Amino acid sequence: MTIRQRLTCGLEPIEQVLLPFQAFFKSKTTGGILLIISAVAALVWANSPWSDTYFALRDTSFTVGFGQASLSKPVVLWVNDGLMALFFFVVGLEIKREFLVGELSSRSQAVLPIAAALGGMIVPVLVYVLVNWGTESARGWGIPMATDIAFALGILSLLGDRVPFQLKIFLTAVAIVDDLGGILVIAFFYTADISFGLLMAAGGLLLVAFVGNRLGIRSPAFYAIVGLLVWLTVLKSGVHSTVAGVLMAFMIPARTRCDASAFVQNATDVLEEYKGAMRPGTSVLTNSSMLSALLSMQYVTSRSQTPLQRLEHGLHPLVDFAVMPLFALANAGVVFGGDMGAVMSSPVAVGTALGLVVGKPLGIVGAVLLIFWISGGVPRGVHIRHFIGIGLLGGIGFTMSLFIATLVFGDAPLLLTGAKTAVFGASVVAGIAGYFVLRSAPTVEELLSGETSQHD
Repeated sequence: MTIRQRLTCGLEPIEQVLLPFQAFFKSKTTGGILLIISAVAALVWANSPWSDTYFALRDTSFTVGFGQASLSKPVVLWVNDGLMALFFFVVGLEIKREFLVGELSSRSQAVLPIAAALGGMIVPVLVYVLVNWGTESARGWGIPMATDIAFALGILSLLGDRVPFQLKIFLTAVAIVDDLGGILVIAFFYTADISFGLLMAAGGLLLVAFVGNRLGIRSPAFYAIVGLLVWLTVLKSGVHSTVAGVLMAFMIPARTRCDASAFVQNATDVLEEYKGAMRPGTSVLTNSSMLSALLSMQYVTSRSQTPLQRLEHGLHPLVDFAVMPLFALANAGVVFGGDMGAVMSSPVAVGTALGLVVGKPLGIVGAVLLIFWISGGVPRGVHIRHFIGIGLLGGIGFTMSLFIATLVFGDAPLLLTGAKTAVFGASVVAGIAGYFVLRSAPTVEELLSGETSQHD
C-alpha cells in the first residue's frame, strides 16, 4: 500500500469516480497502449477512402511568428522537429538520472547494460549493412539500432511477477544507452549542412543554462526560455533539433536545497507548529497560523526535491499521452498498395526486419554471455532464457526506428515505406516472441528452490 493509499483524508465523490481512470493513466502500459492505438489509427486512415484527408492534414503548413521572425513548417515536421524535442528532453533527463544515481552510476552496475546495449546496436547495424551493401538504402543503417522502451516495458508488465524485477531495471538501462546511441547517430550522421555560427550560438545558450544551474537558478521558466532558444538555433543550424532536447536536459539541476536529515527536522518542526496552532472549531480558512505552517511545509518539500525529478515526473504524462501518440499518428500512415511483395523483399525492408528480429537479440544476448563468462556465471534469481527474452524485446524498435527512418528516407517514399513496414512487422514479431520466451522461463522462486535442492 502506498503512502497516498494510507492517507486518512477523505475522497470527494468526483475523486472516487476518477480514481480508476487516474490509476489507468499512471500505469506504465497505458502509454504503449495509446501508441498502438495511434499507429493502428494512422494505418487504417491512410488506407481508407479518406486517405487524402490524412495526408492533407499531415502536410498542412503552420506558421509561428511574424514576417522575417516567423517559422513555417507542415504539421508532420512540427511533430517531428518540435514535439519530439520534448520527448528527447525527457529521455535526456532519464539518461542524466541513470548516470547520477541509477543503474549506470557505478562501473560495476553499468558494465552489463552498456555491453548489452552496444551489442544490441552494433550487430543490427552489421546485419543491415550486409543486406544493403552497395545499394541506395545502405544509408539507413541506423534504423534497427534502438529499442522502444514503452512497448518493451509494457510487455514485461503483462508478465507480472514471472519476470525478476532486476530484469526490468536491466531493460530500462539498456534502452537508455540505446537512446543515447541513437541520439549520437542522429547528431553526427543524419544531419544536413551545418551552420557553425548557429551552433556556437546554441553552445553559448547552453553555457547560460549551465551557469544558471551552478548559481542555483531552479525556475522552470528560466530553463524553458533558454531551452526554446537552444532548440531554435539548433534547428536552424542543420543539426536535428531533437539533439537540443537532450543537451538541455543535462543542464537541469539535479541537486536538492534541503538534504534528507534537514527535511525530516524541518518537516517535524512545521508539523509541531501546525499541531500547536490547532484550535477547536477553527480551520485553515480562519486560522492564519495553520495556513502559515502549511505554506512552510510546501516550501520545505519543494526545496527537498530536485528540478530534474519534478520536470521528469511532470512531463512524462504529456510525452506519453500526447507527444508519442501524435508522433505515431503523423508517421505511421503507410499506404499498403501496389506490389507489397516487392516492398517487403526489398533490401531496406529485409535488412530492417533482420536487424531488429535477429540482430538485436544476437547482439544483446552475445554481450551478456560474454560478460557472464568473464565474471564467472549468471547472477542468482535469473536464467539465461530471461536474457534471450529481453534480447527479443529489444527488437521492438518502433518509435526511434520510425523516427530515424523518416530522417533518412524522407526524400525517398518507396524506401521509407519499406523501412516503416518492416519496423511494424519486426516489432510485432519481436514483441510476441519475447513475451512467450519470458513466459516459459523459470520464475525466481523456481530458480532459488532449484539452487536450494542442489545444495541439499
